[in-house]
Amino acid sequence: MDKKIKFKKVAIFGDAAVLPSNQIYQTAYQAAKKLAQRGYVVVNGGGPGVMDAATRGAESVGGKTESVTFYPEHASGFEGRYLSNVTDKEIRTDNYIERMYRLMEESDIFLFFKGGTGTVSELGTAWVLAKLYYGHHKPFILVGSFWRGIIGAIHDNLLIDAKEMDVFRIVDGIDDILPTMKKLEEALNKIDHTHCRHCTERAFMS
Repeated sequence: MDKKIKFKKVAIFGDAAVLPSNQIYQTAYQAAKKLAQRGYVVVNGGGPGVMDAATRGAESVGGKTESVTFYPEHASGFEGRYLSNVTDKEIRTDNYIERMYRLMEESDIFLFFKGGTGTVSELGTAWVLAKLYYGHHKPFILVGSFWRGIIGAIHDNLLIDAKEMDVFRIVDGIDDILPTMKKLEEALNKIDHTHCRHCTERAFMS
């Protein structure tokens, strides 16, 4: 019998500029704390802001953390590696694109908090990969009610089909994250994934 899918690693995306006093930082911190308490490995990009919140939240309860980093030489507007964000495991990549893909490769499900253009690029990538591998995809959760307006505008003004709307969920707060993850996990386990186990593109499939 095929082994059931079980999420183990959760990648957290969001703004790099928010300070610990910001509500976005605090929300990501508490989310990571809850995830770590349930045994999930918390993965992030090794930078400041939401990424730092993810590491600190998980480590506040002795949770396991992982970062995927790169050290830009010429991307002056990028946050780079944040020295205070020290994780149990660090994977170094050569550039932003490689880092983003490796973050998704390393994780089973993604959480998106409020952010800027970097978060938008990561969301778009997660979304298109989920569509390409629909049914065997890695799902994601958008945290915060503000996402409803954003996704609504995208749906109403672009060419977004039903499958694309099915690969993610929007939750209003952090208390909804774990139950939603469970439902997404259950939905994927209704599908036969046997033929996916040896695919060369396995990194982006559940």
